[in-house]
Amino acid sequence: MHGNRDNIMEINLGMTNFETRVSVMSGTDMRQELNNLRELDAKAIGAVYDQYFSEVYRYVLYRIGDQVLAEDIASDVFVRLLEAVKSGRAPRANLRGWLIGTASHVVADHMRKKYRRPEEQISESLPDLQPGPVSEVDQREQNRIVQSAYAQLTSDQQHVLALRFGQGYSLEETATYMKKNVNAVKALQFRALSALQREIGEVEYD
Repeated sequence: MHGNRDNIMEINLGMTNFETRVSVMSGTDMRQELNNLRELDAKAIGAVYDQYFSEVYRYVLYRIGDQVLAEDIASDVFVRLLEAVKSGRAPRANLRGWLIGTASHVVADHMRKKYRRPEEQISESLPDLQPGPVSEVDQREQNRIVQSAYAQLTSDQQHVLALRFGQGYSLEETATYMKKNVNAVKALQFRALSALQREIGEVEYD
């Protein structure tokens, strides 16, 4: 089952074009960006989109596995940001956290509405994993098992795996995004990987 174990921990390999992490704004830059956003400054809106779209897209893609749909949902997140700005509900700090949090809610809504369907359809919704030293048929079967198991996790379990392994965030960063303490994140991650283990076999918990 080592092939399956590698697939779990590297489920984001279909997203290698998005591996570069977005640079972090300084606190002063972030405050200025938020102020400009609240004034509906066109340049600020464009800058925020350029700064964060790839990160939001990568997060959504890890969760749902459909590239076209991930683009649509990521775009919708920025539409919601503009709506929040116009209505005076724009984030006062931590814009990245607001965007990822909104993306998580949109994905959860989408999965509640769209993913109540037969397993063979769900299994096609995550991106193909990189082939290992097995036949193409065996690889597809491994992918199907991993993808189906991932789709059965709770929203929080998917969220923690997307942040930890899709985004490559540390435990501390993940705890901040999820508004939990580090120990709670560790426990949630362990439960998520345990759920996958029950479905597909051996998993490492490093």
